[in-house]
Amino acid sequence: MNRLARALAVLKAWARILIHGRSGEFPNTRGHRAVRYARIAVLIVGGLVMLQSLLLVAGAMRDDLAISRDMGVAEAEVLDAGPRRSTIEFVTPDRVTYRPELGVLYPSELATGMRIYVEYDKRNPNLVRVQHRTAKLAIIPAGSIAVVGFLVAAGALTGLAFLDKRLDRQLASASSQAES
Repeated sequence: MNRLARALAVLKAWARILIHGRSGEFPNTRGHRAVRYARIAVLIVGGLVMLQSLLLVAGAMRDDLAISRDMGVAEAEVLDAGPRRSTIEFVTPDRVTYRPELGVLYPSELATGMRIYVEYDKRNPNLVRVQHRTAKLAIIPAGSIAVVGFLVAAGALTGLAFLDKRLDRQLASASSQAES
C-alpha cells in the first residue's frame, strides 16, 4: 500500500509539473511567458483532439440511431471503393435510385464492382451504412487518435517543463552574477 501511495504521489507531482510548471508561478520574463503560453496552447490543442475523438464516435452513434429508427435494406453496387470513402448506388423498393453524395458509412474492405447489402434511413436515403456494420467500428480509430494526441501533448508538455527548468537555471545564474 505504501508503494502505491508513493507511486500516486509521483504521478500527481509529474502531472502538476506538466500542467502548472514546477512552482505554479512564472517569473515575469519573456522566456517564461512564452513557455506558459505554449503550455496553455498544448493543453487546448490536446483537449480539442480529445473532443474531436469523442464527437467522431457520438456522430457515428447518432447516424446509426437515425438509420435504425426507420431502416430500409437494399442491394447496392460499389461504384468506387476507397479506404475512407466508397461511392455506391442502390435502388429502394419503390424503384428510386440513390447515389449518396457522402458515400457509405463504414466502407472498409469494399472493392469496386462488389454487390453488397446496405441499410439506409428511409426518411433520408443519403444516410447509408454497410449492412451489419455499426458505430463500434468508429471506436478504434477515434481511440487511436485520442491516444496519439495524448502522447504528443504529454511529450510537448515534458519538453516545456525541461525548457522551464533551463530558463530558471539561467535566471538564477544571471541573478547570482549580478549580485557579485
